Amino acid sequence: MSTIGLIGSGHIGGTVARLATAAGHDVVLSNRRGPDSLAGLVAELGPRARAATPTEAATAGDIVVVTIPLHAYRTVPVDPLRGKVVIDTNNYYPQRDGHIVELDDETTTTSELLQAHLPESHVVKAMNNIFYVHLGNLSRPSGHPERSALAIAGDSDDAKKTVTGFLDSIGYDALDAGPLSEGWRFQRDTAAYSEPYFSEGHSLAALAPGGDPGPGQPVTADALRTALATAKRYRDM
Repeated sequence: MSTIGLIGSGHIGGTVARLATAAGHDVVLSNRRGPDSLAGLVAELGPRARAATPTEAATAGDIVVVTIPLHAYRTVPVDPLRGKVVIDTNNYYPQRDGHIVELDDETTTTSELLQAHLPESHVVKAMNNIFYVHLGNLSRPSGHPERSALAIAGDSDDAKKTVTGFLDSIGYDALDAGPLSEGWRFQRDTAAYSEPYFSEGHSLAALAPGGDPGPGQPVTADALRTALATAKRYRDM
C-alpha cells in the first residue's frame, strides 16, 4: 500500500482520504488553514491518517492528490513533488477562480496549467468529473457488476498506470482519455462531467446548494467512453 498526500482536504479530498484509508493506504492531509483544522477528520479516519502542512504532505506522499480551488494552483509546493505522480482533481469555475485567459481561449487545460507549474512531476487528471457524494457512494470491489469507471488523462503512461492502480484500490476502473491536452473532454459543462453519475430524478443542473444529490448510479467504461466522444469545446457550444 502507498502513502497518499492530500493538498486540499475539502469535499473531494476528504472523500478520497476515506476511500484510501478504507483500502489500507496511509494518508497525510493538509489544507490552507493548517493541521489543527483537520483534527476532526483525522480522528474520524483513525491511525492511518495524520495532518500536516502542504509541503509535508507533498514530501510524504508516494502519490499526491491536489484538490484545491484552481486559482490557488501556484501555491502547490514544487520541490517536494519532483518526480512524483500528482493527481489533479481541479476544475475551472470563472466565478470562483477569476478569468484565466489561457482557459477562456482554450489554448491549454486546467491540468496542463498544473503540469507547467510542476515541470518535473507527472500530473494525471482524475476524479474531477464526479460529485464527491457519488465518489464515496459508488466505490465497488474489482469485478463487481456495478463497478464504475472514472476518466483519467496524462502524458506519462507509467504515471497513468500508477493512478489506475490507486483507483482500482479505492473501488474504480480507470478509462484512459489520452494525454493531458485531452482532459477538456471531462471538464465542466461536458457530457462526461458529473451528470452520468447522477441517478434518476437527480441532476447536477437541478442541485441546489446543500441539496440532495441522490445516491448516484454506476457508469460503465463504455458509457463514459461515449460521453467523452461527444464532448464539445466551449467555443463550439
